[in-house]
Amino acid sequence: MIFVEKKRVLFFGLPFTFTTYKLTEEVITINSGLFKTVENDCYMYKVQDVTLSRTLLERMFGLGTITCQTSDVTHPTLTLVHIKNSHTIKDYLLSQTEAERRKRRTLNTLDIGVDAEDI
Repeated sequence: MIFVEKKRVLFFGLPFTFTTYKLTEEVITINSGLFKTVENDCYMYKVQDVTLSRTLLERMFGLGTITCQTSDVTHPTLTLVHIKNSHTIKDYLLSQTEAERRKRRTLNTLDIGVDAEDI
């Protein structure tokens, strides 16, 4: 499944910005800019947590903002701002990141602050 969404202006939810989000089974790609374009990629298996937030205005215009906490070096926090179908995309991200972790046989661990001296 592939999602292609554009960042939208909050007022009326119109896509008048130059940022495009593309989600494939393996990669999240963010293209932004008009004169100088920047393309940022993050593998799905690196996404650790997904959060959906919707303000009152976003709910009125059918939009949402998705924040992904990743283990990516260049962008530890990916934010997909003011996109349509945000709930569906969040559910897709959650299921696809887990599937990619299983496919690559990777494991996410948390640093809980235990030093070698404490053991």
